[in-house]
Amino acid sequence: MNIEVGNGVDIIGDIHACFDEWIQMLHQLGYEKNEQGLYAHPKGRKIISLGDIMSRGPKSIDTMKFFLNHCNVNTYMIDSNHGWKIARWLDGRKVQLKHGDEKVEEEFNQYEKIHGIEKTKKLKNQFKDLLMNVPSHYILTDQGQPKVVCVHAGIREEFIGKESNRIKNFCRYGDVAGMDEQGKPIRREWYKQYKGSLLVIWGHEPKPEPLIMNNTINIDQGVVFGGKLTAYRYPEKEFVFVQAKRDYSGAKENPLK
Repeated sequence: MNIEVGNGVDIIGDIHACFDEWIQMLHQLGYEKNEQGLYAHPKGRKIISLGDIMSRGPKSIDTMKFFLNHCNVNTYMIDSNHGWKIARWLDGRKVQLKHGDEKVEEEFNQYEKIHGIEKTKKLKNQFKDLLMNVPSHYILTDQGQPKVVCVHAGIREEFIGKESNRIKNFCRYGDVAGMDEQGKPIRREWYKQYKGSLLVIWGHEPKPEPLIMNNTINIDQGVVFGGKLTAYRYPEKEFVFVQAKRDYSGAKENPLK
């Protein structure tokens, strides 16, 4: 769960299948394709995705393939609510695919028509193994000293560096206090109570601009809702943005408005 900062880390907010914007972001961050067809940074930087790489947007399979190919090389990914839902679906468990997760199933149906059942089954298993085995959070260390926590939806100070089902759920969904009348989660603002010394970088809740509060930074700027894809570079402490080409979500309510 610890990653040494080394030559630098690029932390990426929720991509949500906005693959074109993701590739544009890689170019902006200075990553280049090598002879193996993989993106690498000439200075040896690493990528950490805060999860929710799929669902809602137009190119879930392409985005998931990217992480499948890169996750053993220079790239790390964290568990997330959509990632966990898709992992369970790929595992054949009974889950309701909604809130954009149904788009992943639609893509796989199209993929199967083109590539056949066997190839599709193999890819599904590879994705399942990847998503089932990602940690709830990563700690970035500088010469062995913990500096930054990367997590999808949130974390309490006492959870840092530990794993349990309770911690995993908090990291995936944040501090949820049940559901409202529309069936949407009622989210408590955990970051208002955070008093930890480690900087927490998180996503999950789309905000028009990065929200900086109590040594936490939200970098989900709602690219799938027509906002921006955000990267936070460490140790430089710089933001890099890619503007979405459009609102891909088809959602009635846009959380950025």
